[in-house]
Amino acid sequence: MLNSVILDNGASTIKVNTVDYLGPRIIHNAIIRGRTDRRNYIGDQLEQCTDFSSLYYRLPFERGFLTNWDVERPIWNRVFEKVLQVEPRDSRLLITEPCFNLANIQEAYDQMIFEEYEFASCYRTIAPQLCTFNDIALLFGDRPGSIPDCALVVDSGYSFTHIVPFFKGRPVSKAIRRINVGGKLLTNQLKETVSFRYYDMMEETHIINQVKEECCYVSQDVYADLDICKRAYQQNTIVQEYVLPDYTNTVRGHVRPKQGRHAATSRQQQDAEQILTMNNERFMIPEILMHPSDIGIQQAGLPEAITQSVNACEPEMHGLLYSNIVLVGGNTLFEGYRERIIHDLQALVPSEYDVRVAQPPSPTEYAWTGGQRFVALSSKPDLQKKFVQRREYLEYGSEICRRKFGML
Repeated sequence: MLNSVILDNGASTIKVNTVDYLGPRIIHNAIIRGRTDRRNYIGDQLEQCTDFSSLYYRLPFERGFLTNWDVERPIWNRVFEKVLQVEPRDSRLLITEPCFNLANIQEAYDQMIFEEYEFASCYRTIAPQLCTFNDIALLFGDRPGSIPDCALVVDSGYSFTHIVPFFKGRPVSKAIRRINVGGKLLTNQLKETVSFRYYDMMEETHIINQVKEECCYVSQDVYADLDICKRAYQQNTIVQEYVLPDYTNTVRGHVRPKQGRHAATSRQQQDAEQILTMNNERFMIPEILMHPSDIGIQQAGLPEAITQSVNACEPEMHGLLYSNIVLVGGNTLFEGYRERIIHDLQALVPSEYDVRVAQPPSPTEYAWTGGQRFVALSSKPDLQKKFVQRREYLEYGSEICRRKFGML
């Protein structure tokens, strides 16, 4: 009996597990070097780290594409041998790749999977495709199990944001849109902003990422929020004080409850704690997703790119696409993200169309659960039709993968 391994190979984290489990294991897709102990942490070993200051990251992905196999190989070795404890020869692998992956990178994937790891069979596809295998109707409160003819998946991840429309379960390639804004760019932008205004944090990627995840939100009215930020401290409802970790008493920072600036206890605490004041940075950083031109990226923002993607499809599909928009990826976790997209789309979409936007409970794991559902519900002949067997690869090479998986 073959093990089925589902591996959503993201540029920031790997979501992986065998099909028998309810959810994936989340593993950092990086080799990270500690500053104090000079140790290399591979993937999930980062949990053993006690000092997260000035970590040095080696990433297998560059600009959203897997280019450094010298980094990816040890991570995969650890995933298969230590985390999952599976034998690749006795397993089938379902793996994700970026949209519009380059042909030579796809060949490298196939080579690694079939020649180095010797998996029995493999199916390689894009993450939004796996999302469509979930019960999307359930997200909108429709009849469970009913499959919409059209759906639009907005995948905002670490390197890019992709907008992928689907018709009858297949991606409409001419209408796919990419925005060159992802979680990595937002973290780097916050790093630069904080370093310019407060402390030099250019080496503190891990800490700034935590600050972004805990403090940032998507504003529903940017100009109104900017006006609030100009008020005095006590009248400013947006300002937050983030206590940075010292790695002696605390290993993770936290948002401190708002206090009177002149209280004695507050003064003593301020002497002991290093405070990062987050004011308009809280919403201006995620705002880049809505207006990339704010930092000189000449591309449409998310709501506008969604309308461009829909308009590139056949007119008959427009209404169905607008009523089945699914938001996935790490940036979806920003508070107010879904509400802002709905608000902005309603201003752009013709009034005869109903705009429905859904967000799954775990947006980062949605592709993995889709892959799990696909493998669990498919019959053996269906799986054989989709998956490339190792013997087929050894006979025909990457050509058989191109034929079966397509070029998207």
